[in-house]
Amino acid sequence: MVLSRGDDYPIHQTPEPVAYAGTDRNFYDRYFFNGYAPDGSGFFAVALGIYPHLDVIDAHFNVVRDGVQHCIHASTELGMERMAMAAGPISVEIIEALHILRIRLEPCEGMAADITFTGRAFPIEEPRFTHRIGPRAFMDYTRLTQNGGYEGWIEVDGDRRDLADGTMGTRDRSWGVRPIGARDMQPMPGHTLPGFFWQWTPVNFPQGSLFFHVNNDEHGEAWNTRAAWAGEGAGPEELAEGHGSMRTRLQQGTRWPSGGTLSLALPRAPEQVSFEPLGRFQMRGLGYTHPEWGHGMYHGRLKVAREDIELADLDPLAPENLHVQVPVRVTASDGSDGIGVFEQLIIGPFAPLGLKEFLDGAS
Repeated sequence: MVLSRGDDYPIHQTPEPVAYAGTDRNFYDRYFFNGYAPDGSGFFAVALGIYPHLDVIDAHFNVVRDGVQHCIHASTELGMERMAMAAGPISVEIIEALHILRIRLEPCEGMAADITFTGRAFPIEEPRFTHRIGPRAFMDYTRLTQNGGYEGWIEVDGDRRDLADGTMGTRDRSWGVRPIGARDMQPMPGHTLPGFFWQWTPVNFPQGSLFFHVNNDEHGEAWNTRAAWAGEGAGPEELAEGHGSMRTRLQQGTRWPSGGTLSLALPRAPEQVSFEPLGRFQMRGLGYTHPEWGHGMYHGRLKVAREDIELADLDPLAPENLHVQVPVRVTASDGSDGIGVFEQLIIGPFAPLGLKEFLDGAS
């Protein structure tokens, strides 16, 4: 059987039933959320990924409290049902498309949560990410991004806390092709894996949302970048697009950001903003570069596990710890203040920041 709930919705992208997503085994469809109190505390993040041609769905729920990142990981068989949207105790529900979504973590390993996200404006569509290594498509995907507010609660080991008034954050939806599941061991003749540099800095200001991202090569040349502004309550015709340039600082001995200054040429947005770190979140908690819970890995019919990460004890140059989101206080040149995240991943050499080896840290 290949017919599924999705086949009753007008969402087909090929002549085949929704259970088939083209022909690339690396096709994925993914939800991501993060949130934080107005002072940057209480950081949480959630992800749910669907991998149609691997027939796997996985999800992760994370919250940072008192220097510990508490994680629930879950993976299950998809059963060719693209509309499942739940892995073990973690689920995502669309209440109002492109506006309101609900995240639930049923009681599991001492953790539970019920959170609702409401968008501040219509989501932006980032430029299509297409990157090849020789003839092979390494990435080819689209992402929408949206800032918003949260309501709800999170419980860890009997300590249930309502989300603070004014809790905000960002959610995104991406779909397309990325490396997922078991690694392809076939080498690409004449083409080594290039250096990879990624920054993503969505910011919540009182008057609206600022978005900036950049993918650079090892020489600092951008192959995908854009800045965007969405005023409070903006519709799709009111979103502004422009350009940005980031000057980044690294924490000594690491590849983690210690701050930065973003200069903008973007209608209705400040001309310059600066970032001050308020904490750190390890993206491995959501499966990114995780040695066991990588995206799309097969764990059998159902596997659920809790992981607690002592943030102060990590080796910053271990490959699984390179990818971070840093909650940041943001100060703009027009005098306005905001809060957001500074996501960064640097793999391999990166000349503009003096990184020469695969895993050397900032001097």
